[in-house]
Amino acid sequence: MTAVVVELRNVAGTEAAVGWVGTHAVVVDRPEGVASGAGLGFNGGQLLALAIGGCLCNELRYAAHAMRVALAEVTRELDGTPTVAVAATVQVDCRAPDGEPAEAVVARALAASTIANSVGAGLPVTLKGA
Repeated sequence: MTAVVVELRNVAGTEAAVGWVGTHAVVVDRPEGVASGAGLGFNGGQLLALAIGGCLCNELRYAAHAMRVALAEVTRELDGTPTVAVAATVQVDCRAPDGEPAEAVVARALAASTIANSVGAGLPVTLKGA
């Protein structure tokens, strides 16, 4: 299995964090005015929705590299205390060059989606350190 190392550090002068993998970075924050958030970046729920949709979008492109594939929308529903994602709905419009729906491409992409399969299986989260 390939290990992905993600690093997160506080952004000086804010209560936001910047996270990166290799040369790619993203700012993580809370909405402005919420728990000292400044709205400088995505919150965790938004990042989860982006991860699910982005992973599936990539898998669609792998599965149908010769087709025109577009990921229309990713939504997520949050509920509970603490707030937890209770569902993720991904709206996909994937069509073959002749305009017919490409259900087989979508099924193949979903079967290969690391994020969707991990979340669907109830990925355990373990915290280390204090």
